[in-house]
Amino acid sequence: MRNLDEIMDLCPVIPVIVIDRAEDAVPLATALYNGGLKVLEVTLRTEFGLAAISAIRKALPDAVVGAGTVVTAEDVRNAKEAGAEFLVSPGCTLTLLEAARAEGIPLLPGVNSPSEAMLLLEQGQRHLKFFPAEAAGGVPMLKSILGPLPQLRFCPTGGINPDNVMEYLSLANVACVGGTWMLDKAAIAAGDWAEIERLSRMAAGLAA
Repeated sequence: MRNLDEIMDLCPVIPVIVIDRAEDAVPLATALYNGGLKVLEVTLRTEFGLAAISAIRKALPDAVVGAGTVVTAEDVRNAKEAGAEFLVSPGCTLTLLEAARAEGIPLLPGVNSPSEAMLLLEQGQRHLKFFPAEAAGGVPMLKSILGPLPQLRFCPTGGINPDNVMEYLSLANVACVGGTWMLDKAAIAAGDWAEIERLSRMAAGLAA
């Protein structure tokens, strides 16, 4: 199983996927992957999340598929059973951290303050999701955290778009970002996978 350093270095943008229709999972993931986004976060926000992870892993064995919106120990176990290779959470509790360790699966927990980051660093957690990025201070906050805590690596998520993404990717403590702008709702509803692939290719081409 890959570690978080490897996963976060695979591509600059991790798409945060919400599956509203089960039949969209594989063609959507395929379009993202073909566009160059090799790491896919499938959230557990809908009833189709777990099944989508399993279907995508089977259809795209070379993609790195993770589960997002993981908030309970049960989510951890279910996500691993479905085939998730990593987990992403909007925040973190010790119970969640311990569950991920027990299952032997990498967890990217959410923080938005230096104190939260220090608590997780104390637990040996060096890779963090900065969420909600824009609402929590964005680029200036991450710059401020870099000084006293340079050992941390972040994946900012929340409010990131083509207009501000390069500001984030230029930061020394940002390994990648999470985003949704390549997941155009109208294109998904119409099954326009070529458009999703085009948007994904643009996102995959970003470099710090």
